[in-house]
Amino acid sequence: MRRVVITGIGLITPVGNDTESTWSSLLAGRSGAGPITLFDTTDFATRFACEVKNWEPLKYLDKREVKHLDRFLQFGVSAGIMAVADAGLGTRVPAGDEERWGVYVGAGLSGVRTIEDTYASVKLKGPRHGFSPYFVTDIISNEVPGMISIRTGSTGPNFSHVSACSTGAHSIGEAARAIRHGYCDGMIAGGCEATITILGVGGFNAMRAMSTRNDDPTHASRPFDKDRDGFVVGEGAGVVVLEELEYAKKRGARIYAELTGYAATSDAHHVAAPAPEHKGAQLAFKLALRDAKLDPRDIGYINAHGTSTDLNDKNETFATKVIFGDHAKKLAMSSTKSMTGHTLGAAGGIEAGITALAVARGVLPPTTNYTTPDPDCDLDYVPNVAREQRVDHAMSNSFGFGGTNAALIVSRYKGD
Repeated sequence: MRRVVITGIGLITPVGNDTESTWSSLLAGRSGAGPITLFDTTDFATRFACEVKNWEPLKYLDKREVKHLDRFLQFGVSAGIMAVADAGLGTRVPAGDEERWGVYVGAGLSGVRTIEDTYASVKLKGPRHGFSPYFVTDIISNEVPGMISIRTGSTGPNFSHVSACSTGAHSIGEAARAIRHGYCDGMIAGGCEATITILGVGGFNAMRAMSTRNDDPTHASRPFDKDRDGFVVGEGAGVVVLEELEYAKKRGARIYAELTGYAATSDAHHVAAPAPEHKGAQLAFKLALRDAKLDPRDIGYINAHGTSTDLNDKNETFATKVIFGDHAKKLAMSSTKSMTGHTLGAAGGIEAGITALAVARGVLPPTTNYTTPDPDCDLDYVPNVAREQRVDHAMSNSFGFGGTNAALIVSRYKGD
């Protein structure tokens, strides 16, 4: 089986418009939550979110594109461009190797703002004048990998995985498999999302899944804390560049870490709620460890799904204790959603990038807003303050509606 390494990371998040600013904000424990500015929230139960702030798409896209591209497309394509540049590739994959490179980037809910705006335009102007010629291409998720492919010259596989909040993690895991099995030498993979809209926020409010702590947004996302009252919606993108080890070494690439394990499972239980005892997650942990040929005791850090909802945090903790046994009390586990909010389809991509940085740099980001311990959540959540700690192997978890689960294992690169 061919080895897969991470050579580039592109992050656009509510706490930073690039990878380094995101990383420094996370280590500082900075929250990205605040009042929603993207639409009028007067009649909404939740009036705050984790928005990407001071977004400047012209750094990555031209004016013509920015005029019509949905926000999720702007984030996803820009993060892809950022990751490719970070990998030392400039703007294009290596000449002559184009067919050996592919792009897997997905979104959980794509083009929501464009759908809202187009419906309003059609109601006002009628069907002959209310539609933009870009309407269809601005609402389909595979336009993100398509546009990245065009920019980078990648002519290998190019499509989107869509699995709700597991989208980014599944995209990266399946991209790693494409390299492992010899279909590609390099992949650009991750997730993006932009659903801080009337339909997005209203829909999640109707499910009673979101925090309504309107008087204190920065402390609303509090994973594993006893006083959590729901998730805080976020937006952004996380894209990584994966390469076959020998290919990366041959071109002199800087290697952040090695992607050693991946698993995807299903709860087969409910469209929204996790299975009792999170058995689907347990299986994902077990299979990812088997894929990486690791013992549970080898894992030093888990970047948890940790949404700040009652069922997820309790069940994720339980599943961790089942699979990791006594070692669960010794490993570190944090949820960066306490700062970024839940970026939905982007979360797995963003958090895989963060996990790779934690392994490469020997610093673990904290779980902020952890003040009141929950008896059902009794592990080491790296509370409130980042921790310098070397770990050789880390796991990043993602779970989504439909009962879909993904686990990625990122390991310190130690050479041959």
